[in-house]
Amino acid sequence: MSIPSDLDIAQAATLQPMDDVARQMDLPPELLERHGTDVAKIELDAIEAMTDRPRAKYVVVTAITPTPLGEGKTTTTVGLGQAFSHIGKRGVVAIRQPSMGPTFGIKGGAAGGGYSQVVPMEKFNLHLTGDFHAVTSAHNMLSAVLDNHLYQGNEAGLDPYRVTWRRVLDVNERALRNVVTGLGGRMDGVPRESGFDITSASEVMAVLALSNDLAELRQRLGRIVVGYTRDGDAVTAEDIHGAGAMAALMRDALKPNLMQTLENTPVLVHAGPFGNIAHGNSSIVADRIGIHGGDFLVTEAGFGADMGAERFFNIKCRASGMTPDAAVVVATVRALKAHSGNHKIVAGKDLPPALLEENPEEVHAGGANLRKQIENMRLHGVSPVVCINAFPTDHESEHRAIREIAESLGARVAVSTHFSDGGRGAAELAEAVAEAANEESHFQLLYPDDAPLREKIETVATKVYGADGVDYAPAANTSIDLYERNGFGNLPVCIAKTHLSISSDPKLLGAPTGWRMPVREVRASVGAGFIYPICGDMRTMPGLGKNPAAHHIDVKPDGTIVGLF
Repeated sequence: MSIPSDLDIAQAATLQPMDDVARQMDLPPELLERHGTDVAKIELDAIEAMTDRPRAKYVVVTAITPTPLGEGKTTTTVGLGQAFSHIGKRGVVAIRQPSMGPTFGIKGGAAGGGYSQVVPMEKFNLHLTGDFHAVTSAHNMLSAVLDNHLYQGNEAGLDPYRVTWRRVLDVNERALRNVVTGLGGRMDGVPRESGFDITSASEVMAVLALSNDLAELRQRLGRIVVGYTRDGDAVTAEDIHGAGAMAALMRDALKPNLMQTLENTPVLVHAGPFGNIAHGNSSIVADRIGIHGGDFLVTEAGFGADMGAERFFNIKCRASGMTPDAAVVVATVRALKAHSGNHKIVAGKDLPPALLEENPEEVHAGGANLRKQIENMRLHGVSPVVCINAFPTDHESEHRAIREIAESLGARVAVSTHFSDGGRGAAELAEAVAEAANEESHFQLLYPDDAPLREKIETVATKVYGADGVDYAPAANTSIDLYERNGFGNLPVCIAKTHLSISSDPKLLGAPTGWRMPVREVRASVGAGFIYPICGDMRTMPGLGKNPAAHHIDVKPDGTIVGLF
């Protein structure tokens, strides 16, 4: 069966008025701030207005370690949200807003795919209601205040060589990774080395995602560390009088965005923290509203379960106090075959022909990755459901192989065809998730707040990633000691590593053992509320490829956007 392009499907959708979408959540229309006819922001008063209503089952969608092409977590999240209506339940979806950098790069949009999409996809992927621009402006406002502080006498005693705050843009622009600011004459500022990150990597974005309300947003912005004095004392946004202006710019961005799926299921789209450097989850505010808007709230955690789900549990749930009832682990035949080590998948290139041949033995060979990710869910006391995200090139014997792996560990498993069949194709998955969510919850955090930072890092590395231990570069040890001396040792950790392996080495497939995790650098996002050790070379400002999506996206004279995918 030939399926139209995602954009063609999305542009043919019949959308409900936003009042009707909100009514599915029992959300009063007066709490909507409309942005055109098909997008609305939700006033923060909705949190209190809905707090006495029944609590939905809280479901997080994660995955095995993906290939560079991704394995369909967002599509599964949307499809599952739609599927609940097919089994007589009400579903609400909560997902991140995508960065426009990757949208115009090689990754494309992030509204789902096929018949499991958020619509209108053009607005979803391009600007939406301006939240990313607010984050960019607030971040760069602090940059401007910081440089002005240095120029006006540096009352806080910042060491210009220990300034940690950079600038951001929501584009892929490698030429801005490292820059020198303040060049020119004496009136043009204090010359110093700096650089740009992509907006999704901004600490302000993580602050937006992890704040429970406006008051907490303001407090977290004030706690952002912009650098250190020569004596090693932290200097914050509050110290240089930059936090108030940032909060003013972020006030409206804290309101989550309401959209809908192709089947008119309500979708809360809010925040877009980077999946490598930050925690890669949508906002707490959206979840606090969505948790009272239906029978099931389905949210997504970025990358594989060793990354997005671990951070969902130990960072987001720690900050929100909300606990999940079930977890969906998305698995695909192609990814498990890739974990056998017999194939190389490259983004932007066709799949290797051998990958498409029927070979259940290769699925079993790569099954160690699925087994470890199921184990990682149980490590946190959460019931896993394995979703076989079916592709037309799959073979029934390969689906049976995945089922055998999952069932050998006592996990529920369901085949889902939501890409081609929408919510109807995920009905079996919805039934399995409902069963898992009704089991008694035994959720637990991986480590306590008061554990030393090295103990937290080593706990994640050994228990979640399967490392034998951790090796710290001298600079990493120095930073950890500095952070603990400044009182940051109670924060959780967010380990920045490759998403292409459970390990810190993208070349190690499956569930590798007998390796040690190298930590070359450790940074602090004190306002966001986590410490992030860096393993390997993490790019916080992507570059464009030779043939990026930007070359093909255009607009017709009638205003129709083309080229999105």
